[in-house]
Order: sequence, then C-alpha cells, then structure tokens
Amino acid sequence: MTDTSPPRPAGLALRAEADGFDLTLDGRLVLRHRADDPCLFAGRGEERMEMYRGNFDIEDYVVERSPLRHAAIEAGRIAFSSRPGEPARLRLHIEGNALRFEAPDASINRLWLRVWAEADEHVWGGGEQMSYFDMRGRRFPLWTSEPGVGRDKTSEITFRADVAGRAGGDYHNTNYPQPTFLSSRRYALHVETSAYCAFDFRASDFHEIEVWAIPERLEFFAAPDFLELVEALSNRFGRQPPLPDWVMEGAIVGLKDGEASFARLETMREAGVRVSGLWCEDWVGLRHTSFGARLFWDWRADEGRYPNLRARIAALREEGIRFLGYVNPYLCNDGTQFPEAEAAGYLATDGMGRTALVDFGEFDCGVVDFTNPEAAAWFAETVIGRNMLDYGLSGWMADFGEYLPIDVHLANGVDAKLLHNRWPVLWAEVNARAVSSRSLSGDALFFMRAGYTGVQSHCPLLWGGDQSVDFSRHDGLVTVICAALSSGLLGNAYHHSDIGGYTSLFGNVRTAELVMRWAEMAAFTPVMRTHEGNRPRQNLQIDQDPQVLAHFARMTRIYARLAPYLRDLSQEAVQRGLPVQRPLFLHFPDDARTYAIQDSYLYGPDLLVAPVWRAGETQRRLYLPQEADWVHLWTGDVHAGGREVTVESPLGAPPVFFRKDTQYQNLFLSVIKI
Repeated sequence: MTDTSPPRPAGLALRAEADGFDLTLDGRLVLRHRADDPCLFAGRGEERMEMYRGNFDIEDYVVERSPLRHAAIEAGRIAFSSRPGEPARLRLHIEGNALRFEAPDASINRLWLRVWAEADEHVWGGGEQMSYFDMRGRRFPLWTSEPGVGRDKTSEITFRADVAGRAGGDYHNTNYPQPTFLSSRRYALHVETSAYCAFDFRASDFHEIEVWAIPERLEFFAAPDFLELVEALSNRFGRQPPLPDWVMEGAIVGLKDGEASFARLETMREAGVRVSGLWCEDWVGLRHTSFGARLFWDWRADEGRYPNLRARIAALREEGIRFLGYVNPYLCNDGTQFPEAEAAGYLATDGMGRTALVDFGEFDCGVVDFTNPEAAAWFAETVIGRNMLDYGLSGWMADFGEYLPIDVHLANGVDAKLLHNRWPVLWAEVNARAVSSRSLSGDALFFMRAGYTGVQSHCPLLWGGDQSVDFSRHDGLVTVICAALSSGLLGNAYHHSDIGGYTSLFGNVRTAELVMRWAEMAAFTPVMRTHEGNRPRQNLQIDQDPQVLAHFARMTRIYARLAPYLRDLSQEAVQRGLPVQRPLFLHFPDDARTYAIQDSYLYGPDLLVAPVWRAGETQRRLYLPQEADWVHLWTGDVHAGGREVTVESPLGAPPVFFRKDTQYQNLFLSVIKI
C-alpha cells in the first residue's frame, strides 16, 4: 500500500564556522557563507518597465550591489553587515523550515542570495517553463507576461513579431512563473514574494536568486524521494479538485462559428468523434481587428450570434455534452457592463483618479480591481455566477491573468508592480469563488494560462497558452510537454493545450500532420481540447479534412477508453497532489539519464508517452528508464529499460509504452482494437 502520510517538515540546522557559517537542510548544505565568499548581497536598483499588450521590456540600473561579508550569529538568527562593527543591513530568522527576512536598512530594494550547488546538479520548476525543463545553465526571470511569438530570438518569426508589435518572445517568457525550484539533491526552495525576481543557474557551485524587494521568506522542503517532495509542495500550494467525470467522455471541441457551430459539431459526432463539451469562445460575440476576429469583452451571451442559446445548451446537456465559454477580467468600454462597474468604483484608476483604459489591440478596456472586495464579489456573482453558470455554462477559458498594467492604481494601495505577479492568483480566486457559490467544485471546469504562487488552490486546470501552429522547438508542439512537466512538479496536477496550436502570423499556418500529431499527444493528457486559432479561416480545421477528422475521431475514442486510468490518476492527484503527466525521474529517481528528458513523459506511473514532435518523422528514438520492462503498445514488443530504442511511429501509432507488470494491462491492450 502506498504511504500517503504527509512528509515531515525539513529541518534547517545552522553551524558556525570560522569567518562564517554553514546552513544545512536535513544534512544537505544549502547556504555556505564566508567573509571572502559571501552568500548574500544587497543594494538598490532603478528598474525600467514598459508594457505593450502583455509583453514587457524590462531592464535594471543597479545603483548598488554590496557583498554582506560579516555575519553575526545570534540565537536563531543571522545579522548581516558589510564589515564588523557596522549596523546590520539584513537579518535572517530561522523559523522551522524557513528563513524570514528583516531589513533594518530601509534603502535596500535589491537582494541577491547564493544557494550552494553541486556541479552536476539538475534543477526544475520555475512555474510553467516551455523551452527548458532542466533549468541548469541558464537564467530565468520570473514575471508573468505574454510568452511572445516564436520565443526564439534567432528565428525569423520572432524577429518579425518584434518589429511588427514588440510581440516576439524569448526562452524564459511565460504566462505562469513561480519562484520555486526542485533540485536533484532532493530538496526544493520557494521564495515567498510577488516582486520581480530571477533564478540564475549558470554558475557551477551556486544558484543565485535575485529579488527586486525584500522577500517575506525562503521556504525549504526535503524528502528522501521526488514523489514525496512533489507531495510536500502540493501540500504547501494547494490541491485541486478531481477532474469532472464528464470531461473524460471525449474531447472538448472548440468552435467559434456562431450558430453554425452546432451543425459542425453534429458532423464531427457522425464521423465518430467522442465529444464531452462544445467550447464556443464567441458566445459573447465578435469584433474584427487586424490580428483577426476578437471576442467582444462584455461577458454576456450574444443571442444574435447564438439564437436561443440557453435552450441549445440545455439540449446538449441532455445528450451528455456540456457547453463552455470564455471570460477575462477586463471590460470593454463600449459594452453594457463597463458603465455599471465604473459607476460602482470597481475599475482600477490612473494617476489622475480617472478610470484606467488599457489598449488590447484596437479596443480599450477597464481593469476590474480585484483588490477591492466588492469588485471581486460583483464579478464572481454577477458576471460569472449569473451570466455564465446560471445561464448553463459548465466551463470556460479564464484568460488574460498576466495583463495587469504596472502603472494603474489599485484600491488596496499596493504598487501594481508588486501585485502584477499575484494578479493571476486573484483572478483564479474570483473564478473559484463563483464555482463554489453554486456548489459546482469538481463539476464546472475553468482553465487558465496565467499563474503564480498559490494559483494551484483555485485553478482546476492549466492550459499551455498560445503556441505557434508549427513544430518549432521553442513555440510549437514540444513546448507543451515541458510546460506540463515543470508546472506539474509544483502542484498543478492537470495540464492541456490547444490541439494544433493557436498563433498563426506571417503566413505560418497549420498542416494536417501537425494537427494529427498534436491530437495523438493530447489523447494521453488529462484533457483533449481543440481550438480554431486566431485566424480560423486561414488555417486547417479538424472537420475540413476527412483524413484529419477520422484520425481525430480515433484519438478521442482512445482518450475515452483510458478514462478508468485517468480517473484513478485524478483521485491520486486529490489525495497526494501528484501530476497526471510526470517527468520520468519522478518514478525512476536513481536513473540520472532521465533528469534532462523533456520530450517524453510518464502518463501516471504506468504509461510512457514520447510524442512525435518534429515534422516529417515516422520514427522516434527515445530512452526507456531502468528497473522496468516496457511493452510497446502497438506491437506488443517488450524492451528492457535503461537504453535507447527506435520505434516506427506512423500517423496513428504514436510511441507509447506500458510497464510489463502493470495492473492496467488489459485496459491498455484494449486501445489497440480502436
């Protein structure tokens, strides 16, 4: 029987040394300080931040960065100063498994801490990272933003996106950062702060943490194995409810074609597609911009575009299909709800006390101020509760949590720069509050791309954001695997993505191969959901190609057939906080060859999935972990672990293996007959 008792708290021990100290965590050295090799630096900086439609240009002018060489150890605390005899500038208080910061020097607004590291150490986490799962060797700013197009400064598409609208990304850009990392030394570190910060893993003997404020504390977690460590982090950040049973019946089909969406859905069902939900972003109506068709941000049903929608939703539900919509925390100033929110004082203001208006690309919106309890309650009850849940919606995309402008004024008086990272959590809390008010936790399902520390407690499902409609290394299909693995280690049990990608710019459009390969991967994730993308008419849709449609239908049947397994994984997530998609090392901690693998994953403990993520490939080379024999799902061939194998991977037969001794063998083998 699996031991589900919570891991004991990590123990910090301080040992004075000549000219410094060592701080250990259950015997692991984490901080080493000497006068000639200090672990702590403090100073001041003057940042420059510019936001343009969710993208940020950020740089810092460092006025002071001073090593705090002298450490005076007192009972349970360490006082740091530049040299002996000078007043303490910073103090660290040891409190259980945490270090609490105190800053007697009020001038300090920058801090750099060096955590001891081993040369061959691996580190993971950082929220939802899309380019690099093993973060060692790189620097990662942690600031919620649009990830940007292409995410590769050497690519043409990123260059063109930068030139056209400052919208090109980089490897570290993410909707969901979190200042938490796990180490292959089997401990984890979390920085409790909402300020801009960065993790720098480029040095061989230390990891440097940079924070643009005095953090509240550093929290440490330790465990003998990675499973317990992930469970401890889930205990800290919050558990999600189980996936709704209705989701596991098939795919959530995304269509934004007004009244025609219902007929297209029926065509898909007649082709054998298993459907659990119809997701219509455009339930609120459309406006047309140069980026493409955009939604009308007023968060009421547009019964001109969807006549008699409430009755259609009820009829679909009778057939076992739920209806999902879309919402975000902004109100367009030409909508019906903006005047009500403005009159009640629910919107953030500018420096003159006027309602702040944000340009979202050819239309302006007000920012609903969730630091105002009355505004948060109004949005949860009126906008989501009455307009959506009471109307019949069973789920929605809760979008744009990363967009809080840094120059608005908020009701609680906190600088928007310090609340920017926390904004997705406040947004998730509003959505969860609406769901809870209708006693629908575990049934209504909203999904978010933005996040930060604590979003796990409120958001029941992540999605990977707006990937490009291609196979590119930094913005294509493969990036959502990395996103699921990194976020899953921090207590986010459920992750999924837009099948076929979303962003289509500069002539970059979907291919049939891309859509089919993406669907193959999605069949082995917690949720299958399609999206028509930002330019639906320029891109291939699943119901436009008979081969693609037939392939997709089969993948939805495979997904539905695996529902008993997924249901068990969902219950394990509730009980232990373990993710459904898992890095290989989570179950094979002593196999160091698994530590940097980010293009294959364990689907629960018993399935290994290695999606084909390069265009034109019909074979896949992958590594099978040690201490297990692996059965190739489609051929039945048995492979010993601890080596690389190459398998044929034609369309319709993605590389999937199961453990030879699994109790789910009959279920897995039944997939072959579909």
